[in-house]
Amino acid sequence: MADIFRLHGPAYLEKFGDRLPPQHRHVMQKIIACRTEELGGQIYFCEQCEDQCYSYHSCQDRHCPKCGNDKADEWLRMQNALLLPVNYFMVTFTLPDTLNTVARRNQKFIYGRFFQTAAAALQKLAADPKFVGGQLGFFGVLQTWTRDLAYPPHLHFIVAGGGLSEDGNDWRPTHGKFLVPVKALSKIFRAKFRDALKKKPELFAQVPPETWQKEWVVHCEPVGTGEHALKYLAPYIFRVAISNKRLVKLENGHVTFQYRDGETKRFKTTTVTAEEFIRRFLQHVLPKGFIKVRYYGFLSPRHRARLEKIKDRLGVKPVVTEATDASDAEAVAAHVMRCPKCGSEMRLVGDIAPKRTRAP
Repeated sequence: MADIFRLHGPAYLEKFGDRLPPQHRHVMQKIIACRTEELGGQIYFCEQCEDQCYSYHSCQDRHCPKCGNDKADEWLRMQNALLLPVNYFMVTFTLPDTLNTVARRNQKFIYGRFFQTAAAALQKLAADPKFVGGQLGFFGVLQTWTRDLAYPPHLHFIVAGGGLSEDGNDWRPTHGKFLVPVKALSKIFRAKFRDALKKKPELFAQVPPETWQKEWVVHCEPVGTGEHALKYLAPYIFRVAISNKRLVKLENGHVTFQYRDGETKRFKTTTVTAEEFIRRFLQHVLPKGFIKVRYYGFLSPRHRARLEKIKDRLGVKPVVTEATDASDAEAVAAHVMRCPKCGSEMRLVGDIAPKRTRAP
């Protein structure tokens, strides 16, 4: 990815720079500088080979394909404290493609209303005694890409199978593999999103009228235990639109990349111009500071006391995590620098000062 930005980023910025959001330019700069002398690093020396090795810092940008993979395990450990011994569901909301242009140009507002209205629709229907009859607890993550870098914004919600009564005294479990009817949920979601968008008349006017007559796609399926649900969702939280290993070739101003077809499950390759590839990638860059994982109901931070009450009723024992000497030793060992030639432990001999990051 960094090579694509280095070679073809300048032409892209010259052509579209005045229309690019500042965050897009920032992400390009970060990815180019990642693990290079631009960000600084350390110098190591091998006593056996008498050879030096340079280790450069990572950019730690959430859109960088080189960074973030190690955070999934840490996130999973933190989420274990929220789990209940119940079945879980994954509910997926997808914005219709007629909203894509408005969403792409107004990401912070549209994505925020997307989270807000989808969560409210789910809670409204679940509160009906015919279904759950209580407040749900769930969290969700925004995803904007498909495997071929297309742009269909959608939300994945992981929902605990049950709800807390309005007075907070009763736990009401779901029945089998059913949570709520998705057709009714779709209509409520569409209506709430439309009402939210009407508060921005200049944006509402840009939406084709047929958007409000068509069916909006909402899908719900059981996903087993909490542990299973978390493992399923973790990669979506820390994965970027495309990884470096899927990039096959950069040649003659064209990028060839690999993806798995959603219907056939077979791997395919496609080739696009470098300009088109950069455009596809950057459309999935989130606004600065945007929170892509959000918690609702009794899982929201201000209602965690309700979660503890539910755990007591379900007989969940407190999760105690203590750092042991063994785990500390493993963490230190994992950060030992090894010589790429002989495998010996290398000695830190100096630091490399970071340079000022340059634009592509």
